[in-house]
Amino acid sequence: MSQQKRVVVIGGGITGLTAAYRLQQASSQQIDVQLMEAGDRLGGKIQTVRKDGFTIERGPDSFLARKESAGRLAQDVGLEDQLTPNGTGQSYILVNGKLHAMPSGSYMGIPTRIRPFLFSGLFSPLGKARAAMDLVKPARKVDGDQSLGLFFRRRLGNQVVENLIEPLLSGIYAGSIDKLSLQATFPHFYELEQKYGSLIKGLRQTTSIPKRKKGEKKPSMFLTLEGGLETLVDAVENQLEEGTVLKQTKVDHIERKGDIYHVMLSNGTVAEADAVILAAPHFAVQRMLTQYEFLEPFKETNATSVANVAMAFDASAVKKDIDGTGFVVSRNSDFRITACTWTHKKWPHSTPDGKVLLRCYVGKPTDQDVVNYSDDEIVELALKDLNRTMNITEKPEFSIVTRWHDAMPQYQVGHKEKLENVEDKMRETLPGVFLAGGSYRGIGLPDCIDQGEAAVEKVLRYMNLT
Repeated sequence: MSQQKRVVVIGGGITGLTAAYRLQQASSQQIDVQLMEAGDRLGGKIQTVRKDGFTIERGPDSFLARKESAGRLAQDVGLEDQLTPNGTGQSYILVNGKLHAMPSGSYMGIPTRIRPFLFSGLFSPLGKARAAMDLVKPARKVDGDQSLGLFFRRRLGNQVVENLIEPLLSGIYAGSIDKLSLQATFPHFYELEQKYGSLIKGLRQTTSIPKRKKGEKKPSMFLTLEGGLETLVDAVENQLEEGTVLKQTKVDHIERKGDIYHVMLSNGTVAEADAVILAAPHFAVQRMLTQYEFLEPFKETNATSVANVAMAFDASAVKKDIDGTGFVVSRNSDFRITACTWTHKKWPHSTPDGKVLLRCYVGKPTDQDVVNYSDDEIVELALKDLNRTMNITEKPEFSIVTRWHDAMPQYQVGHKEKLENVEDKMRETLPGVFLAGGSYRGIGLPDCIDQGEAAVEKVLRYMNLT
C-alpha cells in the first residue's frame, strides 16, 4: 500500500475551501489534507449578518446561475432546497443625475435589439449612430492583449461605453475600463468580433435573450442561498474531516526540500507537504515565496479597496420608492456611490414585510480615500446621493458598513500572459505548487470555485492519482 500523501491548502476563502473539500472527496484516504487560514473564520469575503429579521451580505450577494459550479457545490453539501433566484425587475443606470432604464435585450451593456436601444434616453442620436457602426466596422486582428476600454470604444463609440458598458464592467472589477485586460476578463467578446465581424451580430447569433411581453419581468440571472451565502461556507466546512482546518494559522514562507515542501508557520512550527495549493491573494503568495524572482510581477498587480453600507428602513421612510432592483452609476457622474441595490426587491426573502433594505457601494479607483471614512460619514454620503433620486425622510433604523481593503485584484493589460509566464516557471521550479483564487482567473464565486476544482485536478495528476 502506497504511503499517504499530504496536501496543504493555504487560504480559507471559497477557493481554498472548495479545494480541500474536493480533495477529500476524490482521494479515497490517499491524501491527508490540511487547510490553513490566517484569520479566525473561513469564507473570505463571503460574510452574512442576520439582524432583526434581515439577512445582509457584507460581501457578494449572489452568483451567476449560468456558471454552474457554485450551484453544484451547494447541491453537493445539501443546500439544494436553499437555492433561490433573484426577484426580477427593472435595473437602472444613473447618468447626468437621472435614472435611465437599462435597455432590454442588452448583454453586458452591448445592444442586441435595435428598438429598445433607439428609444433609450441614455444616448444622443449621434451616440446611437456611432454604436450602429459596429455592424459594418471590420474586425481588427490584435496580437496580444488590449484594454476593455480601447476595444469597446473602437467597436461602439465613447458614449455607449461611458453610459452603459463602463458602469457595468467597472462595477464588477472595481477598476478602470481603460486599464483592465480584455483577454483576462472577457476574451469572448474579442472572439465574437473575429468570428462575426461585429459584437452585435455575434451576440445575436450566440446569445438567447427571450423576448418578453410588455410588463413581463426579465428572467432571473442570479442565485443565492435563502439563509445567506455564509451557509455555503458553513456547510462545506462541516463536510471536512475533523482536524482538516487550522484557523489563525499564518504561513510565513515556503521552502522546497527535494520533493517535499516545508510550510513555515508564523508560530515557528513547520508543516511538510507533497503538494501545496496557494488559494491566497497574489501579494500574500509573493511574500510566502519571496526568494523566487519570477514572482516579482505580482508586485505590479494592484488591488483596489471598496466599501459598502447596508441600511434598513421602515417602508414609510422611503417616499419615492422605485420599481426595480437597483442602479449603477456612470463614472462621469459626480455621485460618490458607485451603485445601489434595492435588496428588499432583488432578494425579497432578505427583508421583513413592511421594511426596506438598501445597499450602497463606494470606492472608485479614483476615490479610494472614501473607503476609510467613518461609518457615519459613509452613511451620510450614501443618503445624500440616494436622495438625489429618491425621497428618504428618516435615518436608517440601523446600518452596517463593510470595508474590503485591497480586495479587488486588477487584471490589467497583459495579466493573462504574465500569469502564464509565472505558472510556467512554477512548473519548472516548484512542481506540485499550484495557484488558485480571485487574483488569477476570475473574481466571482463560480470562478473561484472553478479554480479550486482545477487545482485539485492538477494535484491529483501530479501525484498520479487520476
